Amino acid sequence: MRFYVADAFTARPFSGNQAGVVPLGAGPFPEEALMRALAGELKHSETAFVRRTGEQSFHIRYFTPAEEVDLCGHATVAAFTVLRQTGEIPAGRYALHTRSGDLEVSVEPEAVWMDMAPPEEGRTFSREEQAELYAAYGLTLADRPEGLEPQAVSTGLLDILLPVRDVSVLNRARQDEAEVCRLSERYGVVGVHMFCPKTEGLWEGACCRNFAPLYAIPEEAATGTSNGALTFYLYRRGLISPGRENSFLQGMAMGKPSEILSRLSEESGAVRVRIGGRAVLTLWGEVL
Repeated sequence: MRFYVADAFTARPFSGNQAGVVPLGAGPFPEEALMRALAGELKHSETAFVRRTGEQSFHIRYFTPAEEVDLCGHATVAAFTVLRQTGEIPAGRYALHTRSGDLEVSVEPEAVWMDMAPPEEGRTFSREEQAELYAAYGLTLADRPEGLEPQAVSTGLLDILLPVRDVSVLNRARQDEAEVCRLSERYGVVGVHMFCPKTEGLWEGACCRNFAPLYAIPEEAATGTSNGALTFYLYRRGLISPGRENSFLQGMAMGKPSEILSRLSEESGAVRVRIGGRAVLTLWGEVL
C-alpha cells in the first residue's frame, strides 16, 4: 500500500498544511484499525484514504491520529492533487462521497476546488460563555471586535468561530488546551477558528488560527471546512458578497503560511460554499 504526503493550500514545499493520502484504486478500504494506525504513524492532522467508485466518482474517509472525522478540506485538496499528479485522473469534475454527504470536486491544472456541506448555523453564546471562550486563549471581551460575536457554524464540521480585533490580538492568543478540550466537549464542536480582518476595517478574507486539541490537533496550518464556515458567517453579516473569490491566510504562527480560497454562490435560494487551493507533493512511501 503506497502513501503520499502533500502540502495543501500552498505551492511551496514544507509550508501549508500537510496531509497523508492513501490511494486505494478500486479496492476496498483497509480495516479501520489499520487506517487509524497509519494516520497516527504519519502524525499529520488528517490522512485521507481514497477509493475509486466509478469513472468520475470517489469515496474518501478521513482519519486524524485520534479518530475518523466526517470531512477535511485540506486533505481533499491534497488527495485530488495526488490523483492528478500521479496520472490517475485528468482535470475535470468528480463526485465525492464522504460522511458529510456527496460533494462535487473540480480538478484544475493548478488547483482543486471542492463543495462544502450545506452551511448550518449553530448556537450563539451568552456574554458569560463568550468571556470563558476568550479566557481560554488569554484574551478578554475587550479583544472582541465591535459588531461581531462568536458563533458555532458548520460547512461539514462544527467549529466555534471566534472573532478578534486585529492581527496583534490573533498573534498573542495562547491556548489552554485542557480548557479548550473541555469547552469543545461541552458545545459539541471540533474546535475553535479564530479570525480577524486581513486589513484593518476591511473584510477581504481574513487572517486565521485554528485549534482542535480535542482531536489531537493543538493548532492547524490550514483548515478548509473552518474557512468554509467563516465564509458563510461573513456573508450572513454582509461582510463578503456572493460571486467573489475570498482569501484566508492561516498558519503564519506555525511557520507554515497557507492560503485558502473560497467562493460563495446563491442558487435557487440555497447558498453554496466552495473551498479551493493549490497543493504540492513532498513525500511518498510504502507500507510493508
